[in-house]
Amino acid sequence: MDLRLPPGPVDLRSLDTRATPGFTGNKADGEETLAALGPALADLQERLFAEGTAGSARRVLLVLQGMDTSGKGGTLRHTVGLMDPQGVRIHSFKAPTKEELAHDFLWRIENALPEAGYVGVFDRSHYEDVLIVRVRELAPAEEVERRYGAINDFEQRLVESGTTIVKCMLHISAAEQEERLQARLDDPTKHWKFNTQDLDERALWPAYRDAYEIALERTNTEHAPWHVIPADRKWFRNLAVGRLLHAALEGLDPQWPVADFDVAAEKERLAEEDPVA
Repeated sequence: MDLRLPPGPVDLRSLDTRATPGFTGNKADGEETLAALGPALADLQERLFAEGTAGSARRVLLVLQGMDTSGKGGTLRHTVGLMDPQGVRIHSFKAPTKEELAHDFLWRIENALPEAGYVGVFDRSHYEDVLIVRVRELAPAEEVERRYGAINDFEQRLVESGTTIVKCMLHISAAEQEERLQARLDDPTKHWKFNTQDLDERALWPAYRDAYEIALERTNTEHAPWHVIPADRKWFRNLAVGRLLHAALEGLDPQWPVADFDVAAEKERLAEEDPVA
């Protein structure tokens, strides 16, 4: 399953949002494959966490970006949810507060980075600052241009300090988004998920596509490459992100820390001592 974005110009219209690259099965097969991946994901994440308690600086950061309804929340539930929540830190970035706006755009991102041993997940991220900010002209054009380089420098520094970054753009079609928004409007139990601003943003679809193409091209680096995930099929989206997470953790190959005490001696103590005697 090769979902890594190749270097060079990006044309999202040429990338099929319903494709299932590297997987020939159907929905049931995909859901079964993801479920089977769960124990390995959980084991690797626990070993990473254990390493962190022993002084390892390694951690994983999963960045999820996509248009409204592309499935960031669903990915969190069905894929990230396979791991122990004690070792996972999820941060959803909303519109910046007054305090955050008083700092550089990466200030709040720095404050939300996962600690050593954790798998951190950004539901939206620092890329909002070159996406919605570009489309809505919330910052001068020269400032937006500066941010692409700042993001690359920031991510390289993270990688050099022990962070493995997995960047996923959940690629949904305009037609599929319309269906999902309609489903929310048709179902009273989903009205809470609908935001009237979603339709305002949808009206700017071409501008957002352009902004994504620029951001993907400018920040698709060797140390932090982008993966474009076809997201019209929810089950494949979940499986694809799960496999990328698994590959990242497997590549780290975290090991259980060696005991820093005399195991045999502690076993003897346990056998000899009877606290209820």
